[in-house]
Amino acid sequence: MSKGPLASLRVVEFSGLGPAPLAGQLLADLGADVITVDRKVAPADPTDINRRGKKSVVLDLKSEAGLRDALALIATADVVIEGFRPGVMERLGLGPEACPNTLIYARMTGWGQTGPWSRVAGHDINYLALTGALHAMGSGDAPPVPPLNLVADYGGGSMFLIFGILSAVIERGVTGKGQVVDAAMVDGVPAMMGLIHGMLAQGRWTETRSANWLDGAAPFYRCYTCADGKFIAVGALEPQFYSILLKTLGLDPDYLASQNDQTTWSDRTAEFAATFATRSRDEWASLFDGLDVCVAPVLGFSEAAQHPHMAARGVFAAPSGVQQAAPAPRFSGFTPQPVAPPNAIGADTQNILSSLTKKAP
Repeated sequence: MSKGPLASLRVVEFSGLGPAPLAGQLLADLGADVITVDRKVAPADPTDINRRGKKSVVLDLKSEAGLRDALALIATADVVIEGFRPGVMERLGLGPEACPNTLIYARMTGWGQTGPWSRVAGHDINYLALTGALHAMGSGDAPPVPPLNLVADYGGGSMFLIFGILSAVIERGVTGKGQVVDAAMVDGVPAMMGLIHGMLAQGRWTETRSANWLDGAAPFYRCYTCADGKFIAVGALEPQFYSILLKTLGLDPDYLASQNDQTTWSDRTAEFAATFATRSRDEWASLFDGLDVCVAPVLGFSEAAQHPHMAARGVFAAPSGVQQAAPAPRFSGFTPQPVAPPNAIGADTQNILSSLTKKAP
């Protein structure tokens, strides 16, 4: 078995918060040699999941020696990841112009490296707000509801940062040249919205919240409260699934003909809600289990790892008792090592600096 599909890749990550550390963790999960550059030594923290699989070197980047060591480390790398505001790395003397032209210099921000807001502070909810996506989330009679920080930080951020890095790696294999990757959450989120943009253009989506196919307005694509106060998620979009849903709930099969008639949605939703309120979540889950109907129980974080499907696939691991995701995706030629807790910050400083000294001419 291989050491991982990314085992040939060395990544230097300047430590920070949010999407850049997740990107580094996912690359490390698949075998990349990821070294974080940190500011000060700290003990190992098993809850700092995004540090798993990484090495750590502590450098004073404002000192001459620290800058020299950082540049020497970068010279050994394929990729640099940094998530600071535009201009910070340049002021430290570590901007792209100070690095080898074969380096892939990956920059992660919310607003991007250019534009009038590029140097303004922000968080996931702010980046998501500017894309139009946040406006569509939540109940129509209340303010929009942020979807944790999954969509902008990690969907539009981490995933597009990784996409950019690996695309640049492929091109470097052809041209021999590196480049700067400007990954911005306000770019990534709209890139995921092709379906919605298409439906808007077709007149099949309205900008009124909770009035559309996928935003909770449709009775066949939303969550319902069960008798025990827990929830069930229904996603019977296609008519063949909706037909089985109606049959299993004991409702009129003629409802199938008017599935997408929005004038019926309010009444259907009320009828579905009353029906789901007659049994507990797990009773409904058992009743729907094995049916091609697109229904699933809404599980809490502590329940998710115990579900038979999730357990059978080993979706979660719990080193030191800390529940977290196992490496993803999966490969036929690579079996990851068991997930281990992260090392202490600075634990690898001496070994890394020693190796740089040995490589110096």
